[in-house]
Amino acid sequence: MRKTGCEVSKQEKKSNSEFNRTLNRSLFSLVLPIAFQNLISAAAIAVDVIMLGVINQSVMSAVSLAGQVTFVLSLFYMGISTGAGILTAQYWGRNDVNVIQRVFSITSIFSLSISIIFFVFSFCFPEVLMRLLTNDTELIYYGKIFLRTVSFSYIAMGLSQVYFSVIKSMENAKFSAWISSICLFLNIGLNALCVYVFFPGMPEKAITGVAAATVCAKFVELGCCIIHSIRYSQVKFHLPLKDKINRQLRKDFLKYTIPIQANYFVWGGGLTVATSIIGHVSADMVAANSIATVVRNLAVVFCAGISSGGAVLIGKYLGSNDTVMAIKASKRINLYALLLGIVAGGTILVIKPLVFLIVDLNVNAQSYLDGMLYVCAYYCIGKSINSTIIGGFFPAGGDAKFGLWCDIVVMWIIVLPLGYLSAFVWNLHPILLYAVLNLDEILKLPLAVYRYSQYRWVKNITRDVAS
Repeated sequence: MRKTGCEVSKQEKKSNSEFNRTLNRSLFSLVLPIAFQNLISAAAIAVDVIMLGVINQSVMSAVSLAGQVTFVLSLFYMGISTGAGILTAQYWGRNDVNVIQRVFSITSIFSLSISIIFFVFSFCFPEVLMRLLTNDTELIYYGKIFLRTVSFSYIAMGLSQVYFSVIKSMENAKFSAWISSICLFLNIGLNALCVYVFFPGMPEKAITGVAAATVCAKFVELGCCIIHSIRYSQVKFHLPLKDKINRQLRKDFLKYTIPIQANYFVWGGGLTVATSIIGHVSADMVAANSIATVVRNLAVVFCAGISSGGAVLIGKYLGSNDTVMAIKASKRINLYALLLGIVAGGTILVIKPLVFLIVDLNVNAQSYLDGMLYVCAYYCIGKSINSTIIGGFFPAGGDAKFGLWCDIVVMWIIVLPLGYLSAFVWNLHPILLYAVLNLDEILKLPLAVYRYSQYRWVKNITRDVAS
């Protein structure tokens, strides 16, 4: 019998309902642990800033600026991890664990090499790095103390971050969330001992202690990754093989990672330059920006989770050649990204009074922070959508170059020159300067949506590496 239009419509609705339930279950099984891990990472930074703020505002500002070096290093980790995640998710769609093992070994070597370079520069030349970020002698003095000690953590981070990325792309995001939470509590406990028990009223020793606490937490994190790898995981820590298959995979990895790495460097370098501009305006603006950045990062943890989780699922669909499901899922995930961006912005406005109760800033810095938080509220909406489309869908399908060119044009040709002029030529009010420096996500939004609608990112990039 031929089905009536009503019966077909009911079947389509039932099918869509089942798809949405399946997608939601798969997506949020990834989003919640990833968001929790991002919350832990943001909370760890917040703990350092708030506890050191107890000593004085200068110490807090100095450590926040020194953290920009770690931030730049994290951009390399993000690029390498994203490249590993792209290949892992698509080969996971093909259930090819042997190739995933090879990808992990290759990316671990790249990540560890970058870590060693940053360790050498941060340990040997911390004052030179601080002078790139500020001309305030007090901030340089405190910052170099923190930077020299925290540099040891880079060695551990280089391996653990890649491992987390690979197992998340294999739809096991819970492990990284648990380990991150354990290390956060360890970091908080050691920080509290250094600031309140061992070195109260001794800024230099307290800064060294807080940095050492971070080092300790990161090596514990790496130890947990190694134990998990040996006992429970399908991927292990070992050197990459030297054969034809690995040479093919290394070419694929570099093909997709280099544009993404350049994109993260362009984007992160832009943020660092923006922070440097703020650092050369006033110490009060640096202090306010330190708090605003922490609040914003805490607010967008679920936005980052939807981006990372969405990328894993889209990559899995594309790797299994299910392009229809990939497109259908991406539309649903975009809706969630918009809603989460609105919620994140609203959350900042709601908790604003609580922020002022927690932090101890002078009157001038408080007035700057008040305006900055309003800017952060609308920034979150653009950030959520852009990170999902540009940082999630596009790389998942191998479209690695769009984000690079977008950030080159928006950040380096438009926003940063305007920021420089606003700060040093036009002498705009600090809040207006901050608004100018945060225009990038708003300007990228229409470009990202237009590129998404063309579906050029819908590609299967796997290959039969054994042939």
